[in-house]
Amino acid sequence: MMSLLPFRNPVIGGTTADYHPQSYWYYPWGTSITHKGVDIFKKKGTPIQTAYPVELVLFAGHMPGKGGNAVVTLAPGWRLHYYAHMDEVTTHPFALGGKIGTVGNTGNAKNTPSHLHFGCATLYPRPWEIDDAPDGFKKCFYMNPIPQLNNCKVQ
Repeated sequence: MMSLLPFRNPVIGGTTADYHPQSYWYYPWGTSITHKGVDIFKKKGTPIQTAYPVELVLFAGHMPGKGGNAVVTLAPGWRLHYYAHMDEVTTHPFALGGKIGTVGNTGNAKNTPSHLHFGCATLYPRPWEIDDAPDGFKKCFYMNPIPQLNNCKVQ
């Protein structure tokens, strides 16, 4: 089984107290059906960085609907990182990581406290991750970021 390389908490100053340790693949989760990431709660405007020092920014802008202001990156190991509900996006496509925006509550999070939705996906299927959870067949394309976040040092 492949595991994620160690990464940093994308929310500057974020700690394990800022997210629920069992929120990944939580069901039911509103119109998203299943929560395929982790919400890291912090004050609106708190800076967000890429989880790895270098990630190629593929998308930076507004996604109508669920994500609101969001950034999608290509991270090491052919992984996609999805940073959503940002107040501001401060990067642009083809940037190489670093600070990418600030914590907010845009998109379908407009009635929630400010947070970053952080999701990890893979470009190749991992069929051994499929289980009988709701939407469990989709787990072959998603990765749980919480174990890695639990090992992050506060920055």
